Amino acid sequence: MSYSHYAKAFKQLDAKPIKKAKFIKFNQPKKRSCGFSLRRCKNCGRVRGHINKYGLHICRQCFREMALGLGFKKYG
Repeated sequence: MSYSHYAKAFKQLDAKPIKKAKFIKFNQPKKRSCGFSLRRCKNCGRVRGHINKYGLHICRQCFREMALGLGFKKYG
């Protein structure tokens, strides 16, 4: 399961609290102190293609949509 969707299984495990606790223990995402998983896009939540410069913290796909509104010009 992906980072944000491990909680979807809770619906089935609500009737079985012991199995739910074991599921949470082994399947929740690790707490991270470094790496690219910490830097997520503020707009959509992607972790790859992240633009950190100027404090933007958005992915390249969202940047293309918002660039003119942010004051960037397209050259060429």
